Amino acid sequence: MATKEKKYVPDFLKLYKDEIVSHMHKKFNYKNVMQVPRLEKIVVNMGVGDGTESSKHVEAAAEELAKITGQKPVIRRAKKAISNFKLRAGMPIGCSVNLRKYMMYEFLQRLVSIAVPRVRDFRGLPIKFDGRGNYNMSIKEQIVFPEIDYDKIEKIRGFNITIVTTAKTDEEAYELLKEFGMPFIKRS
Repeated sequence: MATKEKKYVPDFLKLYKDEIVSHMHKKFNYKNVMQVPRLEKIVVNMGVGDGTESSKHVEAAAEELAKITGQKPVIRRAKKAISNFKLRAGMPIGCSVNLRKYMMYEFLQRLVSIAVPRVRDFRGLPIKFDGRGNYNMSIKEQIVFPEIDYDKIEKIRGFNITIVTTAKTDEEAYELLKEFGMPFIKRS
């Protein structure tokens, strides 16, 4: 008789299924469990301003973003030429990653438990939702992630993180992310 191998499930996905769904279901009085908001994707975007000088800067940034997210980034190119910025159409100017499913939960767990507490003078994340239940934040230094070796980076770069949820309102999205352990600034 063959034994089935247990499939790996991220801790934050277990947390969502076991605790967060029931908490949200009770708090917002949903008629159906499928109405409970969930994470759809996490988009990590890094713009590289000095990419106009050399494409090696963009490649280095993409390599760092790959280490942070665990997924190969897509190189973003300029759509229009802007002479004041010495930018031609088609030049590489940044990179981005869309995280879904298991990779998304793994990244969120590392972000909440490891990276955000390592930010200098950290007092909490601002509550910046877009009106449709999506959360945007920026990290000023990529070195807050332990995957990045401080001695091997060429320049300190920041990046943006967008957490896309299926929540209809910002209040639902705030409660969902708070249950995941996002360290928001206390509401007054």
